[in-house]
Amino acid sequence: SKRALKPPHLRAVPADVLVNVFVHLRDSGVRAVPGETGRSGRLATATVPLAGLDALARRGETTGDIVYVEAGESLAMPRPVALTAGVGAPAASDRKIPGEGLHKNGRGVLVGIIDVNGFDFSHPDFLDAKGRTRFHSIWDQGGDRRPPPAGFQYGAEFTKTQLDAAIAAAPGLGVPAYEIERQAELAAESHGTHVASIAAGRLGVAREAMLAAVLVSLAPEDSDPRRSFYDSTRIAHAVEYLLKLGEKLGLPVSINISLGTNGHAHDGSSAVARWIDAALARPGRAVCVAAGNAGQERAAHAEDMGFIMGRIHTSGHIPAAGLTRDIEWVVVGNTLLDISENELEIWYAPQDRFDISLRPPGGDWIGPIEPRQFLENQQLADGTFLSIYNELYHPANGANLLAVYLSPLLNDQAVLGVKAGTWTVRLHGREVRDGRYHGWIERDDPRKLGPVGPREAWSFPSFFTEGSNVDESSISSLGCSQRIIAVANLDAAAERINITSSEGPTRDGRTKPDIAAPGTDIVAASGFTGPDDLWVAMTGTSMASPYACGVAALMLAAQPKLTAAQIEAIMRRTARPLPGASFAWRKDAGYGVLDPAACVLEASRLFERKDLTV
Repeated sequence: SKRALKPPHLRAVPADVLVNVFVHLRDSGVRAVPGETGRSGRLATATVPLAGLDALARRGETTGDIVYVEAGESLAMPRPVALTAGVGAPAASDRKIPGEGLHKNGRGVLVGIIDVNGFDFSHPDFLDAKGRTRFHSIWDQGGDRRPPPAGFQYGAEFTKTQLDAAIAAAPGLGVPAYEIERQAELAAESHGTHVASIAAGRLGVAREAMLAAVLVSLAPEDSDPRRSFYDSTRIAHAVEYLLKLGEKLGLPVSINISLGTNGHAHDGSSAVARWIDAALARPGRAVCVAAGNAGQERAAHAEDMGFIMGRIHTSGHIPAAGLTRDIEWVVVGNTLLDISENELEIWYAPQDRFDISLRPPGGDWIGPIEPRQFLENQQLADGTFLSIYNELYHPANGANLLAVYLSPLLNDQAVLGVKAGTWTVRLHGREVRDGRYHGWIERDDPRKLGPVGPREAWSFPSFFTEGSNVDESSISSLGCSQRIIAVANLDAAAERINITSSEGPTRDGRTKPDIAAPGTDIVAASGFTGPDDLWVAMTGTSMASPYACGVAALMLAAQPKLTAAQIEAIMRRTARPLPGASFAWRKDAGYGVLDPAACVLEASRLFERKDLTV
C-alpha cells in the first residue's frame, strides 16, 4: 500500500534561510503579507524564512485571503555563442530603419533592458554628442554601492547624474568610469551591454530612445537555484521598476528580457507571466523576450554537442488505461561529476490519472507513485537524493503535475554527484480520458566547478535521449505568455532560422514564437573590454529579441497609444515569409521575419478611418 499525500513536514532549518515566493491573493485589497516586496493586483511577491512558509499557508487556510503560494522560478545564465577575433564596429546602416520621419529613431520612448553581466554605460555606443551616457538609470539588483530605488528594499540604483559624473572623472583618475560607479557584475563581453547596444545603442535600432536597465545579478556564486535569490520574482520587480520609470517620465516603454526558464506549464499560467501580462493591459507598453536556444535535437557534425541544450522537451500520448509510456532522461557522467540538481516536470490533463515510476541507471524500479502521493529526499544506494510528487489540480491552471528531482549529496563529509546514466521515467495510465502529456527539463547550463578527487565537478545539463525528445514546444516558459512578444533567431545571411532557436507551440497549442528577427553573428558593443576591443559578435535568441524590442520602440514613437496586443498583431501582420514558406505560422519562425519599416508604417496608421457615409 502507498501512503496518502500529507502536507510535507518542514524539517528544522536555520532561521536565516530565506526564499522568494509569489503569493496569490483573494483580491487586491488584502493587507500586506509577511515579507511582502511588491504587488500587482491579486499577486504579491514576498521574501520569507523557509520555516515560515507553513505559517503563511496556514494564514490562507484561516483567513481565506491567500489562495496559494508559488515559488519563484529559477533563472539560468544566457550563454550565446560569441566571436571576438577581428570584429569591427557594425556599419551605421546595419540597424538603421527607413521612415525616420515617422519613428524618429525612437526619440520620446524609454527602452528598458533586463539582463545580466552588467551595463557598460560609458561605452561609445551609449554616449551622446557631448560624451554623456544615454542611460537614465541602472538598477543593480545585486549591488549595495548606492541606495535602492524607491519602492524596493534591495539593490543599488545608479542615476544619470552619477553615471555622467563618473564619466567626467574617469580620465583624471586613470580608471574606467564603470570602476567608479561599480555594479555587482562587470563581465567582459557583457551580455547585457551587447543586448542594450542592439536595441538602442547609437548604432542600434532605436538609437535616440532613452535607456534604462536592470541588472539581474547572476554571478557564479548565485547559480545554485537552492541558494540564489535571482529568480522570476526579480524579473517581476524589474518590469515594475521600468514601467514606473516610464510613468514618471511620461514616456511609453519597450522592454527586453533575454533571460529564460523551462519551469512551469508553458501555457502562460506562471505567476511571472501573469504579472507581466496584467501590466501590459495599459497602452504604451511592450515586452519582448528571447524564445530560447533549445531548438537543436541532434548533432550537426561529428564534434557538435549543441543538442545537449536542445533536448529539453518530451511529449506523448497514453491511449488507454492500463498502458504505459517510458521517458529516457540522461545524466552526464564518465569523468565528470554532476553536482547540480536535475528537475523534470510533466504536465497532463486534469481529467486523467497517471501513476509514475522511476528506474535509476542499472537499478530497480521505484514506485509506482499514485496521485496524491510523494517521496521526498529519499537517498538511493548510489547517494542520489530522489523526490517525486504526483499532484492534482495545480492552482494556476487546474492541470495535473508530476515533478521529479534528482539531487546530489553535498555536505562536509562527502560530495556525491547524481548517478550518471539513463534514468527511465515510466508513466502508467490509471484513468485515461485525454492521455496527452508534456514534460520539460529545467535549464541547467554547463559550468565547470573544479576537481573533486579524481574527477571534475560540473553543473551540467541533463537531457532526453533522441528517442524521448520531441523537437517542438521548447520555447521558454516566459515566451508562452499571452501578451509578451516571443522572438526566434533568424540567420539572415542563410535566410533560415538558426538551428538552436527554440520552437513552439505552447503546451495549450497557442502560436508562439510570434516573430523572427536577426540573431546570428550580431555585432554590437562589447562591455568592459577597453578601448581596443569595443565590439563582439554573438549568436542566440538573446540577440534577436532586443532587435524586436527596438522595433517596438520605433512603433511607440510613431504611435504612443499602441497596446502590447496591437504591437504583437502588427508585427505578425507585416512579417515576411522565409524563402519557400507561406504566411502560415511555423513552429520555428512564428509568422515570419520581422519587417521594421512596415511595422512603423502600420503603427502610424492606427487611427486612420474613412467615413463612407459622406
